[in-house]
Amino acid sequence: MKEILRLPAILAIALSTCGVFAQNSAVQPVSKEGKWLERHESLTAQAQQGGIDLLFLGDSITYGWQTEGQAVWQERYAPRHAANFGIGGDRTQHILWRIQNGELDGIKPKVVVLKIGTNNRGQEKDTGKVRNTTPEVIEGVTAVVKALRAKLPNSKILLLAIFPRGEKGEPSREQLLVINSALAKLDNGKRVKFLDIGSKFLEPDGTLSKAIMPDLIHLSKKGYQIWADAMEPTLAAMLK
Repeated sequence: MKEILRLPAILAIALSTCGVFAQNSAVQPVSKEGKWLERHESLTAQAQQGGIDLLFLGDSITYGWQTEGQAVWQERYAPRHAANFGIGGDRTQHILWRIQNGELDGIKPKVVVLKIGTNNRGQEKDTGKVRNTTPEVIEGVTAVVKALRAKLPNSKILLLAIFPRGEKGEPSREQLLVINSALAKLDNGKRVKFLDIGSKFLEPDGTLSKAIMPDLIHLSKKGYQIWADAMEPTLAAMLK
């Protein structure tokens, strides 16, 4: 970075334009179209109504509180004036765009439960290109936490570790360990709390049961119960 800073400004810009210094897509806010945009607009309208004390923000696993996790949600979170702002397929760059474009306007939740990053890892289905490297995923989640702190300075953030996924022994398991270890450092003991409940989903031998994650990614009703039970002590303390 010191070498870059010593470059004449015009040369640095030229090199960047040529791709010499590749940008991290995980920190570049971007939107989608179609049903994704409809969902965003619906959430923005919901935010404008206010009355949200507990906000869940994330991807399809968070969205699943409206489907497989609905019974647990009604019991645990609906009485706490909770809102589910999960959108399937989201990566950190999509959350950043949503934060910048109205979804959090007009609300002041006591706690934001953030679970994001799993879709930044892996490969694109159409090209096979790696979506984001491990450092890029870490930077992306960090950017989301910083954006939330700036937008909702009085809200507490419960940052969840990325849940385990896939078969035991797959490289993704090791990658998630590295990512989560880095994300744990975002816990500042005040407004940001990091919580890793991944072990609660695993069998004693480290495998994932399809009774908990049918496709080894998304949670079943039993999986959402495990999530709620594991998170409750920390969440209850943060809501006080």
